[in-house]
Order: sequence, then C-alpha cells, then structure tokens
Amino acid sequence: MKYNFTDCTPRNDVGSGKWNEMKNYTIHKPEEVIPFSVADMEFQIAPEIRDGLKTYIDTYVPGYANPTKTYFESVCRWQKDHHGWEIQPDWIMSTPGVVNAFHNAVQFLTEPGDGVLLLTPTYYPMYNAVTANGRIIMGSSLTLKTDHYEIDFEDFERNAADPHTKLFILCNPQNPTSRVFTREELERMGDICMKHHVFVCSDEIHGDLIMPGHVHIPFASIKQEFADHSMTCTAASKTFNLAGFQTSAIIIKDPEIRAAFLKHQKTTEINPKCNILGYEATRLAYTFGEEWYQEMLSVIETNYKLITDFCRKELPKIQIINLEGTYLLWMDFRKYGIEGKELAELLKSKANLFFDDGYIFGSEGEGFERWNLAAPTRLVEAGLKRLKDTMESL
Repeated sequence: MKYNFTDCTPRNDVGSGKWNEMKNYTIHKPEEVIPFSVADMEFQIAPEIRDGLKTYIDTYVPGYANPTKTYFESVCRWQKDHHGWEIQPDWIMSTPGVVNAFHNAVQFLTEPGDGVLLLTPTYYPMYNAVTANGRIIMGSSLTLKTDHYEIDFEDFERNAADPHTKLFILCNPQNPTSRVFTREELERMGDICMKHHVFVCSDEIHGDLIMPGHVHIPFASIKQEFADHSMTCTAASKTFNLAGFQTSAIIIKDPEIRAAFLKHQKTTEINPKCNILGYEATRLAYTFGEEWYQEMLSVIETNYKLITDFCRKELPKIQIINLEGTYLLWMDFRKYGIEGKELAELLKSKANLFFDDGYIFGSEGEGFERWNLAAPTRLVEAGLKRLKDTMESL
C-alpha cells in the first residue's frame, strides 16, 4: 500500500474523548489495547490533507472565514463522482457537525409535542435531538433477520401517519446496523413520508463507506419531490477522519427551506459556518484524497472479513450482522445470556475491549456491541484473541 494503515498513534494525552474514556476506566493496559468505540479512525489522515493544511497555515491568516468557491466545487464534484448526484453550490449550508444539523431540523421544522420518526436501534444523538427539544420519539423498530435488518413498512407507515409526526430523521447507511438501504426501500419510505406530509432529514455522513455489493443512493437524488421536501446531512469527517474539525455540508435544494434554516441559525445564534481549517480540510480531502480513501476501504473490508471468519470458526455464539456500510460492525452476543451492562463490563474488565455498547442505541441494542473497524489489522487481531479468551472462560 502507498499509505500507512499499520501504525497507531496513542491519543491518551491529546484530548481524545474516545481514548480518554478508556484511560479513565483503566490506567494499566497492554500496548496493543486501543478503543474500538467512537466513530473516528485510528489512522493518520491522508498526507495530502496534512501537508495542504500546513501550507495553508504557513500562507494565510486564520481569520473569520466564509466557504470558498473551490470548497463548494469540491463538495459538488464529490457527490457527482461518487454518488451520481448533481447538486448546486447554493444548496450547500454549514453547521459545526451533522449532529448540530439534527437539532436545527427538529427546532425549525417541528413544534414542541410533535413526533419525530426514527428507525431503531439508531445513532444515540438522534434520540437526544428529539427529546432535548421537547419532541416525541416515534420509533419504528427494524426487524432482525439473523444477519441483517429489514424495515417493517407497516409499522413505519403507522408511525408516519400519526398526526403528531412531522419529521423523519433517516440514517443511511444506518448506524449501528450498517444497513445500506436499496433504492426500492428509500423510494417506499419517501413515498410514505410524502403521502403523510412528513419532512425527511437524511443523515448520510457514512455514505462514502460502502462495502462491495452495495450502493449508496442519496435520498434527495431519487425523486424531485424528495429533493424538495428533504435536507441531506453530509461531511468529509467520517470518510477522511476529520471529525475534530467539526464540519458539515448540509444540502437543501428548496430555497424557502434553506432560508428558514439560515434564519433559525441566526435567531438562535447557532453558528451557520464551520471553522476555516474545516473548510480547507474538506476541500483537500475531496480534491486530493481519492487514493487514500480507496486504500482505507480495503483495510476496513479486510478487518470485517477477519472478524467474520474468526467468529464463525472460534466464537459461533456471536452473530455478526452483515456489514453493508460504515466501518462499524454490529455484533449480537445474546446467545451468551448476559445483560447489556454486564456484557459491557465483562468486555472492558476481562478482555480490555472498549466497544460502543449496544444498549446506548436503544432497547433493541441490548446484548449487542458495535466494533469500530477503522484500526490497524494487527490490533484487531489482538482484540479477537482477547475476545476469544474471555468468552471461552465463561
């Protein structure tokens, strides 16, 4: 490989929330122990991004900034080249991270007491975006079919048809189940939402992280009606390991909705811009990061196959959910008969394995763990050995 995906730089003392949580739990740990939890990568960023940022800092004054023409062009080009979606620069809005956009959407598209539809289990900040703003979670449970999840469309429409429901926050690829919804599934969900006048906020931050045999289809690209009644949340942060820059590209085609979105940001003093280095890091990633991106995907695929093959042979009680997208592997430990928090404690204390525990994604996640695969393969192998030793000792 051209790029280094084998080294891992410890982040104990640089403010990493992911590493600090592990450090706070146990001070003494073997060198090969790293956290496999929060969705950032244990890889150095592409040198094209790193060196470009160095040049930028050496050349320009980091004052207050607006996104540049070349930034907008890079976002548009990436969407067209990778997802076949042609967007215009003036559709692109900013928030400091996509979670901020969820809160914006809930606040300006709904009223207190309204319902917000979620497919569950789901990314835990989505629950908070609903409840913290005084709205009601309208949860539609995904149905587990051994190694993959399916949408219960009858239940989905029942929730969408509820007169309280005004907004659907779609997560595609779905976190934590990794489902990459098909065109048919997206169209069916979209038609139901349009029928019942439910606006769609589509979180597609993992949309570049797709495994072979699957295709990410932007929701707003499917039908004109969908584009006119949705907003799409994207960012380079998951794809290129730039989460700390707190950037996003929120794509809204309808000018009235864009205006309402911006007005809400200004009214609430929520920053409608990202930071200057975030814009530049995004531009560099989308312009020069293709080769690094492709190699990174191959490492994720290798790690996925490694864990799947290992568990099938050595730990057959663990059901691996098919990885369709994201670099987050959803694992079903329920055959061991251990409660969610007890399982989490066992893995941390006995196996030195720090995953994102399934119960934080909702009640449907009890007995599951989410393994972040964006790490050097040798450290994944070490984690598997510790997992085997621990589970066989039960």
